[in-house]
Amino acid sequence: MGKGIPELEQAYHMLFTGALIFLAIMVVLCLVRAIIGPRVADRIVAVNMMGTMVMVIIAILALMLEEGYLADICLIYAMLSFLAVIVLTKVYMGVYREKREEEEKRNGGD
Repeated sequence: MGKGIPELEQAYHMLFTGALIFLAIMVVLCLVRAIIGPRVADRIVAVNMMGTMVMVIIAILALMLEEGYLADICLIYAMLSFLAVIVLTKVYMGVYREKREEEEKRNGGD
């Protein structure tokens, strides 16, 4: 954060710490939502939200610790999180499509 005014540095440190605590609580709540559902779409959205919040946590840590490489890690995590959500959505849509086709075959055969 630099070698500026000590009071300002302490205020930023407290702000960032509070934001990290808040985000950690929100990640736990999203994890609960991902576990209990009730639908698969709710779980996918919760996983996506967790990925976004983890990216913000990494970015805040990059500012607090003054480590530039954490920004690179944040970008890589963003790409991986995006790809994971896309894969989960594709799998869900494939399972949903198969289930719907089986129901149509059963209802059409009667």
